[in-house]
Amino acid sequence: KVVSGSNPSVANEIQILYDSIITAGTYLAPSIKVAEASKIIENVQRDVNISLVNEFALIFEKLEIDTTDVLNAASTKWNFLNFKPGLVGGHCIGVDPYYLAHKALEKGYSPKVLLNGRKVNNSIPKRIVKSIIHKSKELNINIKSSKILVLGVTFKENCSDIRNSRVADLHKELEKVSLKVDVHDYLADKLIVKKEFGIELIQDLNNNYDIIVLAVSHNKYLKLDYAKLLKKNHILYDVKSVLPKNIITLRL
Repeated sequence: KVVSGSNPSVANEIQILYDSIITAGTYLAPSIKVAEASKIIENVQRDVNISLVNEFALIFEKLEIDTTDVLNAASTKWNFLNFKPGLVGGHCIGVDPYYLAHKALEKGYSPKVLLNGRKVNNSIPKRIVKSIIHKSKELNINIKSSKILVLGVTFKENCSDIRNSRVADLHKELEKVSLKVDVHDYLADKLIVKKEFGIELIQDLNNNYDIIVLAVSHNKYLKLDYAKLLKKNHILYDVKSVLPKNIITLRL
């Protein structure tokens, strides 16, 4: 926890208060600007790291190499940073790069890395749908008449927060190619999802889906019997790369 204050005595009192609550300890930054900047770059760094792995995934798809297999092998090196590809939303990681970019532009510097990382991460919903379309042609699945299920609409697993969720973008892209797209999330508030994204969450999971996209890896979704939900000829896209490899059709 990073704390700061314009008045040294007040800052010390704040640090003492936080130290009494936070077992991991606190760090007293020299100014509020430093404290805020440290929080922003923490999120920007994570965003850029994920964008790099997302770009790896896009390259490996063309090379017909499984991204998770590559990451598992690379992770045997002690200093490899094992970030996972996926959708990047939420109220911090997907937003803070724009704050920093805005301040940089105000001061006359045009940032390259952090904004290009944002472009890569924002492109992932379209890329996922593009892969599904390509695979559906291979499997002779008529995607326009397919029944599609998206599992999860929150911005991360095992929480109800939908702020800046990129699943909404994924849903829009799927609706462009299919007449029937169901979305299920047992943690998200149905009314809030409808208000924010215009998506009607379904209450029950039915069977006979042509395509299922696991977008958010809530614990309950890891225990589903996907064979009962899918048709014999199907696509199971694992966005989070958490399902057994032998049951999925595609993953990032």
